[in-house]
Amino acid sequence: MPAIHSPQQNHLLAALSAAELELLAIHLELVPMRLGDMLYGPGEQLRHAYFPTSSIVSLHYVMESGASAETAGVGNEGVVGVSLFMGGDTTPSSAVVQTAGYAYRLPRQVLKDEFNRGAALQGLLLRYTQALITQMAQTAVCNRHHSVEQQLCRWLLLTLDRLSGNELIMTQELVANMLGVRRVGVTEAAGNLQRAGYISYRRGHIAVLDRLGLEQHTCECYAVVKKELSRLLSDVSDASSH
Repeated sequence: MPAIHSPQQNHLLAALSAAELELLAIHLELVPMRLGDMLYGPGEQLRHAYFPTSSIVSLHYVMESGASAETAGVGNEGVVGVSLFMGGDTTPSSAVVQTAGYAYRLPRQVLKDEFNRGAALQGLLLRYTQALITQMAQTAVCNRHHSVEQQLCRWLLLTLDRLSGNELIMTQELVANMLGVRRVGVTEAAGNLQRAGYISYRRGHIAVLDRLGLEQHTCECYAVVKKELSRLLSDVSDASSH
């Protein structure tokens, strides 16, 4: 955990000019994000937007049966609460902290006012939303057409991209819930990846030993999501530096 916290540890906030970040800074509140914390549930009115710095939040849908699956993850590249500026305020899904850490939260009215002002933040948030839609669409396709092993590789790589280290604190049960598959499928897939030397798994901890191996073993879905995020957000970052 970094000793010094800064809003610029979130890529969206870092892409703002100093003057625009200053407008938001007085309203940004650093909050600890504990594993399993629910930021909002289905149909709940969102009171804040969250800009993660060292935490990762899982957006997922829970069925009536109790089964669930992740539709997208949000880390230091994004914001939790796009429905606030897209006009919805609520959503049928949930947002739960998947990796503990920190985030900056912003009251919903401040976010709405700043978005409606039509300045740099508006373009930034719209581009991020497009990247998030890409991630959700690719997750749906991946879950339907690719093996559990490929899905696990994709999920590990996307999670790793949002962390500073190479170790994830994560139980197989939680991974199974994220992917929407049976736990035995994750156990088998993780075992295969461990035997191949890509990861090391001990109860509740997954360490990535060979990232290149994972990248070669995953499906095209990881590259599609990463490329779209880079394309959209580097564009915004370049624009905000002029």
